[in-house]
Amino acid sequence: MRLYRVLTPQRMLHEEIPMSVHIAFDTPQDIKDSVFELVKLVGKEGHGIVKKGANEVTKCAERQTAKMVIMAEDVNPPELLAHIPMICKEKNIPFIYVDSQEYLAEYAGMSRGTKTAAIAILDVGREASDRFDAVKTAAEGLAN
Repeated sequence: MRLYRVLTPQRMLHEEIPMSVHIAFDTPQDIKDSVFELVKLVGKEGHGIVKKGANEVTKCAERQTAKMVIMAEDVNPPELLAHIPMICKEKNIPFIYVDSQEYLAEYAGMSRGTKTAAIAILDVGREASDRFDAVKTAAEGLAN
């Protein structure tokens, strides 16, 4: 869990507070870039099937139809996605994080200016399978 330190007005360390309730681990930037490329291949370029939005992702995870879940770190309120990592762990679905809702939506093929808190990848075409396998391996490694 990522933590940040809170300083009192006197600049004294007060306490450490969890950065966000839905983030289970840090994702390195190079892996985030690979995730965005995967989302672009599967969503925008149509080499797979994705579901967009927290409600759709929750349904897919509970029904175990999701092959992977990708969540944005900048979700406000963060409680919107707090349940998804727990469902994914219970159902053995790999999950990973990216920085921005806006970029996630753009790469998933949604119209410009739209945001999405999370997406679920339901199917991956042949063109994206190598990238999917690499991201899935990275996600499983980070989650453990």
